[in-house]
Amino acid sequence: MSKLSFDQLLDAGVHFGHLKRKWNPSMAPYIFEEKKGIHIIDLNKTLVHLDQACSAMKQIAKSGKKVLFVATKKQAKDIVAEKISNVNMPFVTERWSGGMLTNFQTTRKSIRKMATIDKMKSDGSWDTLNKREKLFKTRQREKLEKTFGSISDMTRQPAAVFIVDILKEHIALAEARRLNIPTFAMVDTNSNPKLVDFPIPSNDDASKSISIIMDEICKAIQEGLEERKTLKDNPEKAKASEEKANASAKVAENEVTEAKVETTAKEEAPTTEEKVTEVEVAAEVKEEPAKEEKEEKKPAAKKATAKKPAAKKATTKKPAAKKATAKKPAAKEEAAETEEGK
Repeated sequence: MSKLSFDQLLDAGVHFGHLKRKWNPSMAPYIFEEKKGIHIIDLNKTLVHLDQACSAMKQIAKSGKKVLFVATKKQAKDIVAEKISNVNMPFVTERWSGGMLTNFQTTRKSIRKMATIDKMKSDGSWDTLNKREKLFKTRQREKLEKTFGSISDMTRQPAAVFIVDILKEHIALAEARRLNIPTFAMVDTNSNPKLVDFPIPSNDDASKSISIIMDEICKAIQEGLEERKTLKDNPEKAKASEEKANASAKVAENEVTEAKVETTAKEEAPTTEEKVTEVEVAAEVKEEPAKEEKEEKKPAAKKATAKKPAAKKATTKKPAAKKATAKKPAAKEEAAETEEGK
C-alpha cells in the first residue's frame, strides 16, 4: 500500500528515537540498535506497520466514516491541520477537551452553540443585541471555534482516532480505548506500542518525520474516498465492495483482539524458568524447617548426657566409707589396754 522507500524514511529522520534512559522496554522489538546513547528505530518494521495502517485507513474512508486526528504539539499541529483539512477529516490541534469522546453529547451542544451564533449573524437577529451581548457572543464563538471548530462536521463518534505522540495525548488515547475505538499512532521509543491498535514506530518529534507519515496516511484516505465515489455510480459493485470491506474489517478486529489476548496471556502466564525457580524456592522453604527441627532436637540429647557427672559425685562418697573403716584400729588399741590393766 505504502509507496515509501527505506531511503526516504532515512532522509526524513524517521529512525531517530529518544535517549536510552528514556526508552520504554515495550519498544524493544522495533529498535534496531543504540548509537551514541540514542535508540535507532528499525525502518523495515516502520514500513510494514505503515502499510498496515494505510490499508486500514483506506477501508475506513471507503466506508464513508470519519477518522479523528489529534496533534496538539508545536511540531505537529500546523502540519496536521494543513494536510488533514485537504481530505475533509476532523482534527484537534489546539487543546484536547476532556470528555470530547466519552461525553460526546456535551461536545455536540458546544458545536450547536457555534451554529446558533452563526445563524444569528445571518438572519439579522444579531443587530438586535446590544454591544455588551455582541462582545460576549463573539468571545464565546472564538473560544468554541478554537476548541471545536475543526470537528464541527463530526455528527457522531469517529470510526478511528489517529494520534501523534501518545504520551502527550494520553487523555485522548484513554477515551478512545474506553470506547473501543480503533487507534492509530506514531509511536516513539519512549512510548508503549501495546496501547495502540495500529502503532507506527517512528520519530514523533521531528517535523519532517511527521510530515512524511501524514502524507502517506492522507494518500490512503484520498484513495478510499475516490473509490467510494466510483462505487456510488455502480451500486452493484458497491454492495460487493461493502461486503469485502466488512469482511476485512472483521478480520482486522479479530487480529487485534487475538493480539491483545496473546499479549495478556504472555504477561500473565509464568515462564518455565519462573516455575522451576518457584519449585526450588518451595523445596528450600520445606528443607529449612526440617533442618531447624533437627538442630533443636540435638541439644536436648546432649543435656541428657550432661547429667552423668552427677552420678560420678555419688561415687566420690566412697572415700568417706574408708574413713569410717580407718577408725577400727583405735578400737583394737582400747581392747589391748584393758587386757593389760587386768
